[in-house]
Amino acid sequence: MKVGVVGSGLVGATAGYALVVGDLVSELVFIDKSAARAEGEAMDVSHATPFSHPARVSAGDYRDLAGSRLVIVAAGASQKPGETRLDLTAKNAAIFREIIPQITRYAPEAILLIATNPVDVLTHVAWQASGLPKERVIGSGTTLDTARLRALVAARAQVSSHNVHGYVLGEHGDSEIINWSSTHIAGSRLYDYFAQRQLPWSQASEEEIAHDVRRAAYEIIERKGATYYGVATALARIAEALLQDQHAVLTVSMSDGGVAYSLPRVLGRDGVVATLEVGLSESERAGLNASIAVIREVIEAL
Repeated sequence: MKVGVVGSGLVGATAGYALVVGDLVSELVFIDKSAARAEGEAMDVSHATPFSHPARVSAGDYRDLAGSRLVIVAAGASQKPGETRLDLTAKNAAIFREIIPQITRYAPEAILLIATNPVDVLTHVAWQASGLPKERVIGSGTTLDTARLRALVAARAQVSSHNVHGYVLGEHGDSEIINWSSTHIAGSRLYDYFAQRQLPWSQASEEEIAHDVRRAAYEIIERKGATYYGVATALARIAEALLQDQHAVLTVSMSDGGVAYSLPRVLGRDGVVATLEVGLSESERAGLNASIAVIREVIEAL
């Protein structure tokens, strides 16, 4: 299985590493505007293969994407002091309008997996620039936010995060909402579970967790300058669902033709197989609509 990674910075390189050690690829190609950076990452990741799984790891240019089943796009500029979010968005949108057609020229059958922020806006831009069906242009969306939610709830519930089921929806950003009304633990609604286990849970608990989910990236960046392990693992999980036709449900971002945002979506070899409608309370529905409006406003400003 051949996969390309366009953008060999911290996120792209770590995602490539996760794909190799997870035995998800037989061939991996790094591409970057700095050929030396791509070559260095390819060399470094290739040295992990004797300890993990056989894979051909190389650096190249866009023509070397030919035959790729999936291309992860992690290219883009980072925000500079004094730059607004819209300034950064406009800059990265321009980059995407340049690189996406080159990707689809050489890998027309590939699914595009977008990692660059603001991921929802750039997923929509990538879809427009690619000419591909929207189901084949997917953003990482709130996949990582949802994982953070499940980990935080699991810690309070004193169970494995694998037994916590709930979703973060809308924007991958400050306007995202948590679908508390449908969140459950091993089949039990939250309040029922915590009452049964005689563990504390309240509206304040939900507010604290929502705050921690939204602030996680800020807190990590404040301490170490960037986030990449969590999102790279999320990208590898999405890739696994796509490449292995798992029909797994993940909260990825996809354009509806006017705006891209995250909902639970079924992923298979052709991309998004189905989008699921989850039960929302009245306030959650209003919050989701407001979150979508935030993304739409940025897209329209472009």
